[in-house]
Parts: sequence; C-alpha cells; structure tokens
Amino acid sequence: MITPLDIENKKFNRQMMNGYNVVEVDEFLDEIVEDYEKNYKELATAKSKIDELTNSLNHYKNIETTLQNTLVMAQTASEEVKNVAKQQSEQILNEAKKQAEDMVKESKISAKKALDELDEQIKVKEKEYNDLKKQFDIYRAKMESLLVSQTELLKEINKGEEE
Repeated sequence: MITPLDIENKKFNRQMMNGYNVVEVDEFLDEIVEDYEKNYKELATAKSKIDELTNSLNHYKNIETTLQNTLVMAQTASEEVKNVAKQQSEQILNEAKKQAEDMVKESKISAKKALDELDEQIKVKEKEYNDLKKQFDIYRAKMESLLVSQTELLKEINKGEEE
C-alpha cells in the first residue's frame, strides 16, 4: 500500500528534453488510484458497518430503556397493590372492630345471640382478609414471574449480541 510519505518522496527520472518519464508517472499515478480506490471502498464499508452497529446499539438501548421502565412500573404497581391490600385489610379490621363494639352493646340485651352473630361476622371478615391476602400473593408471584421472564429475555438478547 502506498503511504503519503511514499508519494511525497517519489522521484521521477528526468528525460533530457521532455522532463519526467511519462510512463513512470502514469504507472505511479495508476498505483495511487488503485490504493486510494481500495481505501475509499474500505472506508465506505467501515462507515456502513458503523452505521449498522450504531442503529443496533440504539435499538438495544431502546429495549433496555423499555425494560427498565417496565420494571419500574411493575415495582410501582406491586407497591400500590400492597398498599391497597393493606388499607383494605385495615379498613376491614376497623369495620370488624366497630361491628364488634356494636354487637357487644347489643349483647347486654341478648348475649348469646349477639356472640353467635359476632363469631359469624368475624369468620367472614377473616375469610375476606385471607382471600385478599391470597390475591395479593398471587399478584406478587405473577409480578416476580414477569420480572424473571424479562430478565431471561434480556439475557437471551445479550447472548444474541455476543454471538
């Protein structure tokens, strides 16, 4: 390959009357053209490859951003569900306590009947609480599964890039 220094240092033999040897100059120019054409094609190929890799990188960055946003949303949703379930359970417990107090007052009039009704309502409220707790556990398991599957997807994408 001809270097810029080769071009700078190239000396042509002078002919007596006509100056430089035309054939030598033409041959050297042909070598220069050939080398520069090769370099031009390599440069164009390299630029094309750089563009392709840049596009791929941007694509994967977008996927990463989307996955990060999805994870944040999943975490936020999980926290919200947890807070709602806690509030509902507290509300259910507060309602149960209020009803229990009312029933205690009524129990002075009819102790056995009030106690039986109270026991039934407590069981219902506990069942509702347990049902809500189970629903929350199911939702949390689904979210964890989603997070695991998203992580596995990222791993597969990264494996694909490395190959």
